[in-house]
Amino acid sequence: MMSAVPMPTLTPRPTVSVEALYEGVVAREPFVVSDGKSGSPFERLTLDDGSVRIVKHVHVDDDWTMRMTGDIGCHPAQVWRDGLMDVLPERIDHGVLAVADGLGRNGWGASILMRDLSAEMVRPGDDVISLQQHLSLIDDMAAFCARMWGWRDVDGHYVPLGARWTWFNDASLVIEEARGWPNPVPKLAAEGWGHFAARAPRDVGAVVDELRHDPSPLLARTRETPSTFLHGDWKLGNLGTGRDGRTVLIDWTYPGDGPCCVELVWYLALNRARMPISKEATIERFESALRANGIDTEGWFGHQLTLCLLAGLALFGWEKALGDEDELRWWCDRAREGIAGL
Repeated sequence: MMSAVPMPTLTPRPTVSVEALYEGVVAREPFVVSDGKSGSPFERLTLDDGSVRIVKHVHVDDDWTMRMTGDIGCHPAQVWRDGLMDVLPERIDHGVLAVADGLGRNGWGASILMRDLSAEMVRPGDDVISLQQHLSLIDDMAAFCARMWGWRDVDGHYVPLGARWTWFNDASLVIEEARGWPNPVPKLAAEGWGHFAARAPRDVGAVVDELRHDPSPLLARTRETPSTFLHGDWKLGNLGTGRDGRTVLIDWTYPGDGPCCVELVWYLALNRARMPISKEATIERFESALRANGIDTEGWFGHQLTLCLLAGLALFGWEKALGDEDELRWWCDRAREGIAGL
């Protein structure tokens, strides 16, 4: 299970004042991100030399995903301060230039200054991405996981593993309902769970419902398998391919430790309609890429994968229940395999 590549020494990054983010700016305007669903606002900045930068403002009051994970420490700022964005610079381009933290109510927010990577991101829409780009993303995901193999969030700064799998439980959705459903995704999830209850096989639905409220059985079993540092949101809206060939990976809102298959399952669940090859082939590619990066997958990978696929249904079962029958059946079948491993 050991990595052939030593874990890097992390170099902390300083934060700056919010005024420093706007030095040299001659024009500011709202910037709409087509794939942005969290509620966090963006600005497009034009500098006096004509260059363009983007600022993302994050705070738990504005971002429902931060509320779902209980993020009052502002993970995007913390991951910058701890140097964790820079663990694989030869393969991953995060685009962040500077961070101002301690902003907004109780100092729980931050503003993140980035290069304008719009032209390098995966284009929004429904088109299938190229096989070359898909494989490159999976390869770099594996390399990213391998670089921090064995890492644990010993100080408790980041998203707890269990919190990743309880986003859309009833307690979280009640909070969003009480706020008047300020963002559409939680409301859609509440409706989707009703469809899941009606469409999912009873044996799977019963276990998924239990895990939505108490993921401790999954936590116990997955903690028996290897852990690494997780970015946490490998959806295509956060991904791209830079002009230098590196993978662009933005939006570091859900970092933490956990099984590498968490990253893979998230990718499979949210990007499946645009993948040029099957989920099974993508899984095989990821495992192969782990091995290519020095990770011995013998004896644990299949078990971790089935558990994380079950966790994926506990997280996204509502979304699968709003889709086609084949997709829902695939996830329910994989969930049964995970249930057998609990």
